[in-house]
Amino acid sequence: MSLIRPALNTYLRLVEKRKMRRAKMPQKLRQNLELSARLLFHAPRGTKIEKAMLPGGVDVLTVTPKHVTSDIVIFYIHGGGFVFGSPETHAAMLGQLAARVGARVVMPRYRLAPEFKFPAAVDDVEAAYGALIASGVAAQNIVVGGDSAGGGLAFGLLSEILTKKLPAPRGVFGFSPFVDFTRQGASFVENAEREAVLAPERAVDLLEMYLADADRSDARLSTLNADFGGAAPVWLCVGDTEILRDDSRALCQHLKSCDVDVTFHEEHDLPHVWPIFHNILPEGRQTLDDLAGWITALPTPVSES
Repeated sequence: MSLIRPALNTYLRLVEKRKMRRAKMPQKLRQNLELSARLLFHAPRGTKIEKAMLPGGVDVLTVTPKHVTSDIVIFYIHGGGFVFGSPETHAAMLGQLAARVGARVVMPRYRLAPEFKFPAAVDDVEAAYGALIASGVAAQNIVVGGDSAGGGLAFGLLSEILTKKLPAPRGVFGFSPFVDFTRQGASFVENAEREAVLAPERAVDLLEMYLADADRSDARLSTLNADFGGAAPVWLCVGDTEILRDDSRALCQHLKSCDVDVTFHEEHDLPHVWPIFHNILPEGRQTLDDLAGWITALPTPVSES
């Protein structure tokens, strides 16, 4: 482990975690992350980050590396507890991944809670996936990914793709995905203090803003209830001190029970969605290297699903 890891964790616990606890209003949470992203996160030189419109008027952000060498398009769904975050806050991290893969990234802009509750985000992500295919990108060349709440949306999308027999992506990946909305995992309590980023009580608040009266066992939410039989390969990573640790463990086991090819990385004492700290954290860069290697090695399906 790098020397910067404990220093970063201490800063996050003392500053960012407390800041999340104090920020009661969604707008403040949004402002805090947007400012931090502009100051701290930087894409490789030569990366183009541009607003775009897909067929049907679907609003997205595209991230294009200096050298495009792959036919893969990464369809990435940002996190933020369904309440904050945006394609812009995560664009630098995706710029780093895009450069490693040589692939273009498309990031949908989905509606946020509490202004828009479930299933608004789910519907927006599915519409954006369909619009990307309508734009001429073959589903077999799409790799779907997401982090935290966006990871939950990514696997909810995969569930819908399989249920509705939509054209399937080449692979799916998740950084610390939020998939257990019934909170059955012990890590939510066990790691409450060790978690460097997420304050458990604020995570509950954000979830309530998004869910309202929704059925938490709905497979589009708690994808541990989804049938993933026939799904493309999956890559997951999570830290052992995260409150969402058991979400990833349970998802890995559930996917394997559905005979899905899963690559799972559980790392020691790294912060929630640590690749976003790629500019300062060697482990963040290493994880992006590992993920890029997995993406480029994905087999191309013989035909569209």
